[in-house]
Amino acid sequence: MTPLSLLGVSVLLLCAPTAAAVSLNVSPNLQQFFSDDSVSLSCVVGAQAGGQAVKRTAGGQTDLCGSGFGTFDGSSCTVSDFARCPFILEIPALPVTAGSEVTLRCRNKDGSTHAVYFFRNGVHIRDTTMQRVKVEEFSVSEVQQSDEGLYWCSTDLLGPSHRSWLSVRAPPAPPPPPSVSLVRLICLLVVVCLFCICTVLMVLMCCSRKTGNKSPVAMEMTQCFGEYDDIAAGISTEHDF
Repeated sequence: MTPLSLLGVSVLLLCAPTAAAVSLNVSPNLQQFFSDDSVSLSCVVGAQAGGQAVKRTAGGQTDLCGSGFGTFDGSSCTVSDFARCPFILEIPALPVTAGSEVTLRCRNKDGSTHAVYFFRNGVHIRDTTMQRVKVEEFSVSEVQQSDEGLYWCSTDLLGPSHRSWLSVRAPPAPPPPPSVSLVRLICLLVVVCLFCICTVLMVLMCCSRKTGNKSPVAMEMTQCFGEYDDIAAGISTEHDF
């Protein structure tokens, strides 16, 4: 079984009473493996995994996991029969969401990386100066649909790696706008709140005016009483005998 075998893996939902979307989960999320590595494949329907069959189509022939390849434990399919190769290209097996970051590496069995040339769709990937250079990894900070294609790496001594396809999917759709009824409810709440605030402010202003008008009246009355006392003090009483 070559590292490209995962490209031929397909999913068959045995019992599908509903039209729920079925997806394939690959762990680890790679396409190429060494001979003694293993990979787990499972079907996911909505948020639930297990209960589905994993099939592989290669060379025009379709095999069921557990009979034609791999080991099926009732929920996932484990594959460990891979061809021997000096190094592998680390590339995601699952589609990459547009706008996310992806990094490709050529790795040895001991985990070390190679300084290699990277290719996409048969064309050498060059640096910003358009020079052919060897690098240990190739990164794309914001993946676009144009980055989708067939990738591989190559060294001067060991030659090229196996080729693997990088898939790019569109980002999830934004949430739908709120319904008209919700917008109207929010507007109504805002209007009611503004009305209550204005009413409270008007009441406070009226109370403040009433409180401010009482002090001058008291002062004027006090002043009047003071002048009256002065006049009364200046009057003398005369008696005729």
